[in-house]
Amino acid sequence: MAFTTALSGLNAASNNLAVTGNNIANANTTGFKKSRSEFADVYATSLGGVSSLQPGAGVRVANVAQQFNQGNLSFTENNLDLAISGEGFFTLAKNPDEINDLSYTRAGEFKLDKDGYLVNNQGNALLVYKPNGTAVSDGFSVGVTQPVQINTLTGLPAATDTVEIAVNVNANDSIPAAAPFDYTNSNTYNSQTSVTVYDSLGSPHILTTYFRKGPSTATSTDWYVHHFMSEPATPDTKTAITADGAAFGTLTFDSGGKLTSPADGTFALGAYTILPATGAAPITIGSMNYFGSTQVQQKFSVNAMTQNGLAAGRLTGIDIDDEGVIFARFSNGGSQTVGKVALTRFPNVNGLTKLGDTMWGQGANSGEPIRGEAGANNFGGIQSGALESSNVDLAAQLVNLIVAQQHYQANAQTITTENAIMQAILNI
Repeated sequence: MAFTTALSGLNAASNNLAVTGNNIANANTTGFKKSRSEFADVYATSLGGVSSLQPGAGVRVANVAQQFNQGNLSFTENNLDLAISGEGFFTLAKNPDEINDLSYTRAGEFKLDKDGYLVNNQGNALLVYKPNGTAVSDGFSVGVTQPVQINTLTGLPAATDTVEIAVNVNANDSIPAAAPFDYTNSNTYNSQTSVTVYDSLGSPHILTTYFRKGPSTATSTDWYVHHFMSEPATPDTKTAITADGAAFGTLTFDSGGKLTSPADGTFALGAYTILPATGAAPITIGSMNYFGSTQVQQKFSVNAMTQNGLAAGRLTGIDIDDEGVIFARFSNGGSQTVGKVALTRFPNVNGLTKLGDTMWGQGANSGEPIRGEAGANNFGGIQSGALESSNVDLAAQLVNLIVAQQHYQANAQTITTENAIMQAILNI
């Protein structure tokens, strides 16, 4: 009986040594979670129960439990490296084509594969929630997951429909001597400025505004604004654009130099049809806004100028924020949300199935997966440009190694002692 008891102790000690050795071996493995051997004593039972004098039949390994406490974050120079600070796992598909074969990990060493998908070292695809639009404000379809394909993205063009210009017109200017207005004759206007706008295909066009001083009263001064569109290749050939249906718009300033009419400074310009046709829709600037313009005794100046159109662009970078939103940045100055990292947690993480490669699968005792977003519903935040280190405390594991070794030696000594007793009995 003592041989069997000691042998169970050797098996338990061997298991403890193996678990501790595995912890030490993975001290530098990203996202690794240390384990511990958990033991239970063994008694031989009968119909009458366990006698109070029964010494026990040894020990057994009850469980090798992983410890899912947080590992330290190590910062890297790679934006695609991700770490979870708090609860949750990254959700992985077997590959971009098999998105229902799921696994889970805390190792966020992601990179682009040959097809531009965001994958880990084993080729498993990171799953994200599908965006409802191109901006964060459009939201995400939480529950609808998909892989992320990055290098196929293009910065889509956007047609200009809003131009904002804040200028100062010189109050000391005189009414032009020559009339009528002619953009080819600088004597018929006082100042001019231009802005590049874009059509629906992202092609540039030049919108030029001419400012012509009008009559003044004791309380106000009018300035007439004429709008013309031209092509970059032929800038001297201009097409007149109406303002609120008229040939030109009128800006009225009060005696203090403040713009009073239009009250919001806005005109709606007529459509500009592109000739020769390129397939682009006509450019329609519904808001030509001069709000913030002034008339003071200083030289003409442009104080602000913006337009909301975009040319086509190429991908220049990827950013991921602490809520897991993945942004693509483009050379045209635009950006686009391509997904939100899908996190998963389980009611019982110790019930997960160990798959190797620092990944886990849903197990019989793990409970159903709970999907969520970083920073919400008890999920941790996401740190881009960082990795979660192994939670192994190397010094503590070396101490455990000594204890496990002594445990093994003590059980071996039990066998040696039992053997000596047996020999003594047999030699009588």
